[in-house]
Amino acid sequence: MNVGWLLARLVIGIGLLSLIVYSQYFWYRGLWRLSANWGSAALRVAARLLCLALVTVSAIAIVDGMRMGRSHWIPRGNIFPSFVGMWFTCAFFGFLAVQLVRGIERLWRLAVARRKNRQTADPARTVRETAELVADPGRRHFFKVATAAAGAAPFLGAVYGFAAERLNYQIRRVEIPMPNLPQALDGMKIAQLSDIHLSGYISREDVRRAVDMANDLSPDLAVVTGDFITGASDPLEDCIAEIQKLAAPLGIYGCNGNHEIYAKAEDAAERLFTQAGMKLLRSENATLNFRGAQLNLIGVDYQRERGPGGRRIQTLAGVDQLVRRDMPNILLSHNPNSFNRAAELGIELSLAGHTHGGQVQVEILDHRLSPARFITDYIAGLYARPMGVAATTGATPIARSHLYVNRGLGTVGAPVRLGVPPEITLITLRKA
Repeated sequence: MNVGWLLARLVIGIGLLSLIVYSQYFWYRGLWRLSANWGSAALRVAARLLCLALVTVSAIAIVDGMRMGRSHWIPRGNIFPSFVGMWFTCAFFGFLAVQLVRGIERLWRLAVARRKNRQTADPARTVRETAELVADPGRRHFFKVATAAAGAAPFLGAVYGFAAERLNYQIRRVEIPMPNLPQALDGMKIAQLSDIHLSGYISREDVRRAVDMANDLSPDLAVVTGDFITGASDPLEDCIAEIQKLAAPLGIYGCNGNHEIYAKAEDAAERLFTQAGMKLLRSENATLNFRGAQLNLIGVDYQRERGPGGRRIQTLAGVDQLVRRDMPNILLSHNPNSFNRAAELGIELSLAGHTHGGQVQVEILDHRLSPARFITDYIAGLYARPMGVAATTGATPIARSHLYVNRGLGTVGAPVRLGVPPEITLITLRKA
């Protein structure tokens, strides 16, 4: 058992949970104090009862969502799960933003005090002049406005991300060079959907619109790389019924994601795929024939990177037996972190999802910041690395393996997307 890894996870988990709890306390305390200034006793009582009700509902909803069970205390499809997800996320980041501004103000005060201390040897004068600067009305007004803006920004951003960007489906076209690609396969088109998460945050009609957009691209092959639903109570049958409407001459293939594991729906997803005339690949492969040439399509369930006790385990165990040397290989693997091992095995192209592109991405000083950075180096888009022996030895690469990470359709946690619109990908294979 890796005690250090477990201890690190425990410390990080407790720290994050403490921050979330304190951020809730911060905002509710502020609302409570604000209502104390109201002249009407009836309004004060009503506001504080509402505050207590929101705390109760939020706590129930967050625990209910973490259970991932088939039965829910709060029925799916109503506004509460969406509201709670948005509130917790906005409250957390709003709290951090406010504390950042307050920290800058404290540093400014300290810098002023030190500068004055160097300019005069009279302690009393230093204290007096520092107090005058700190009490400056212009400075106080600036930091007051900055604090209010910092606290409000996450809430305003969440409203925009929920109302506008969350369902603003984007088609991304990408051409991917593949080594050893037969001339007949050059120009072959693959439509990829991922992370649908059919649940209270995304409706069956929303999925149908994405499928229609994919069909308008006239793909030769359609693939769906996992996370059809979020929890066990979500309508897996409805999701797969919509996926079935994808139109591609070479068929519709998929793989399971981590949320199928949480929902204990891996076998059910496979069965429903088969009943619908599609194929869910679970550590197996399928040979596709296109214009007289062949392609090896491999699919795996979600690849865990650690076993019991935090022990790191090898991803894609047994997949080496599925790799073909006489034709190009494409891997469907929900977790993009399996890419390194896929490149070692000589798989030319991996298609993944899982990250949602971070759901929220901001750009600061030409650097893109995304929460997905904490779980992977492969956040969204196209990546490449040496293939085969060169991937592990550092030898001069003869060819390169590619990975494409789809940004997904749905959301998890907060039903918000900012800077990362949902995606339908059209991949065109090109001869390298």
